[in-house]
Amino acid sequence: MRTVQRLFFIDDDELFVRIALKIVEGTKLVQDVSVFENGQTALDYLIEHVNDSAKLPEVIFLDLSMPVMDGWTFLDKIVPLKLTTHKKIEIYICTSSISPEDVERAKAIEAVSDYVIKPFTRDKFASIVENLVMNRD
Repeated sequence: MRTVQRLFFIDDDELFVRIALKIVEGTKLVQDVSVFENGQTALDYLIEHVNDSAKLPEVIFLDLSMPVMDGWTFLDKIVPLKLTTHKKIEIYICTSSISPEDVERAKAIEAVSDYVIKPFTRDKFASIVENLVMNRD
């Protein structure tokens, strides 16, 4: 069975992350999960490991509203790094924002795979992970 090797949650919502980790664990489709409480710590990690594709994630679930560095700023800084030239990285925005402006802004960013509104069900989350595994080359 194929799996996602490395998945990142960039989110400061402890309850969301705790639930999401349980769901991911239950799918048995992800080998390694890392959690970053803000965009800056995640960006620092990615910059440090930009040339080591084994340490880069295949999937990032990104919140928009966080302290230190929010999701929008993270995206502004990560896109120019061109990490996807080293490894295909799917970025899913996971947020409680239902703002049409946020949805449109996210859709305009090529690096963003989808915009998922919190809270979402176990089935929805598991479906995203399963689809990622099925669509891997």
